[in-house]
Amino acid sequence: MSGPGAETFHELAESGWRWVLDQVGWDDDGPWIPESVPGRLTPSYRYGMNSGIGSLALVLAEVRLVRPWTVEERSLADAVADRLLARIAAETDCTYFHGLVSTIGVLTALGTGGAEAAVDRLLALATPDGWPQRVLDECRFLPGARINDVVLGTAGVLLGGLWARRAGVRRGGELAERAAAVLLAERETVPTGLDWPFVPRRFRTDADARMPNFSHGVAGIAAALALAGAELGRPGLTGAARLGVEHLVCLGDPSDGGFVVPRRIPAAADHDEFTYSWCHGPTGTSLLFLALERAGVDDIAGESPLTWHRRCLHSIRTSGLPARLRPGFWDNDGRCCGTAGVGEVFLDSWQRAGADDDLAFALHLAGTLVGRAVRDGPHAWWRFVEHRVPEPLLPPGVGWMQGAAGIVAFLLRVARIMRDGPGAGAVRRMDTWWALPPVPAAGRPAV
Repeated sequence: MSGPGAETFHELAESGWRWVLDQVGWDDDGPWIPESVPGRLTPSYRYGMNSGIGSLALVLAEVRLVRPWTVEERSLADAVADRLLARIAAETDCTYFHGLVSTIGVLTALGTGGAEAAVDRLLALATPDGWPQRVLDECRFLPGARINDVVLGTAGVLLGGLWARRAGVRRGGELAERAAAVLLAERETVPTGLDWPFVPRRFRTDADARMPNFSHGVAGIAAALALAGAELGRPGLTGAARLGVEHLVCLGDPSDGGFVVPRRIPAAADHDEFTYSWCHGPTGTSLLFLALERAGVDDIAGESPLTWHRRCLHSIRTSGLPARLRPGFWDNDGRCCGTAGVGEVFLDSWQRAGADDDLAFALHLAGTLVGRAVRDGPHAWWRFVEHRVPEPLLPPGVGWMQGAAGIVAFLLRVARIMRDGPGAGAVRRMDTWWALPPVPAAGRPAV
């Protein structure tokens, strides 16, 4: 197979990781990282896995599959865990991206323990209609508004509870049951099935727009419910998920053997109708169909969940990415909205199902990241583009979802797969564990 080899990917990943490590600052409470360099620190985002110190933990989990941690890395892991643990008792951010749900993922990734305190805190903060939030613009939403989605709302709490339960964390199942009940109460019956708004209508003062894909819409919420149905033995949750996806497929375009859903309904004038990312495109939405497969759903609008999953991957592969075809098309190489996030999903698919074209596309994406890297001595980083601003080349991001940390982890995995083949170890995380092959029991093959 032509293109860069494992050594190239590994060397670039280590250079990128060295750059991330060199951005770590320290204050009296421990480590922190900026969102970008140069750039300002956003205090409300400094702790989570999206763009805060949680990013470091997720990369450290990848590093651990490649080589032992250095003394610097071990000290950093301990300091990240200590800082997050110290915050739990007073933390009010409940989100997957930045708050207590993120803390569950970070502490389990580090293997340090303590996630039960985050679960307890989430249960203590729960109200009959969900969890408090501090991210919405109060000019557009009424005070006390709740959020339903995966990255900022109740579906994210559900994923966190299920992940905690799988990790053997006390009360994880209780947290999952609580979140699932809230989501069932917030469902809207529509002619084509079920839907969930980003924010329930009773809290809105503006027009209701939907972002139906994974991060903010029905795709992510239905995925969380399907997993909960399977994990908790609750067929009613699986049924709700199925009705959600029946509605979703009516919103999308299944032409030419693919499947894409608009990023926003109604469409926004300053965006393409479709994108192909984890956040708002078929990359993330493909995870929904794997969750339905895991839950035992055998038919969605006349086709199996795995067929719909392959449709999503086909649309991504034929979209033209990672080429920057026009301003605004594929200007990002990160996990949330760009190349690394797409590549990760294709690696998951290859390790689970073994389709050679999945691996070939993932390696093509990884090769693009090699070409787009900015190198300076021992360092490497990446710069994304925002074509709507006067200076479109953005400063290099540091964190997991929009920066070098997430790209580094993807490249480390690519190098490991090229060396070790389909049996290469893979980090299981809260947002993708069901997309990987099952972990075999001792002495038994995976099934």
